[in-house]
Amino acid sequence: MSRLPQSVLFCCDHNAVRSPMAEGLMKKFYGHETYVQSAGVLADMDVDGFAISVCSELGIELARHKTRSFDEMQKLGDELSSFDLIVALSPTSQREAKEITRFYALQVEYWPIMDPTATGETRDQKLAAYRQARGQIIERLIAKFGPPKDGISVS
Repeated sequence: MSRLPQSVLFCCDHNAVRSPMAEGLMKKFYGHETYVQSAGVLADMDVDGFAISVCSELGIELARHKTRSFDEMQKLGDELSSFDLIVALSPTSQREAKEITRFYALQVEYWPIMDPTATGETRDQKLAAYRQARGQIIERLIAKFGPPKDGISVS
């Protein structure tokens, strides 16, 4: 378990499922002591409705999240070099984050979180897959930063 960093960036392929879920979970579990953002290699999609649904089950609001790419982030003034930790949730985002930050003394971690978007045919099967991805993120957050603050329930 490590101490909470001052800033964390979660990233995935489109900033539509895994990285916004991780951003919302981190903020919910650990408050606003840490500056937390998320981005994607691309930002060509809206936040996924199933991601919104499974996060709302835990009181996390994702519907207003605006997807953004690494490029858009930098144009808005969020330099990747300013983050203490970048957590890549997909192989593509890991490669991109390492390429962008290769000249900085910056930690890039890879958390292999499943991509739930192509899993299941029925609504219930899809929700189960998204809950599984959410659960994997929760496990990684707790392993890295400890239990949620203030007795927040993770179920």
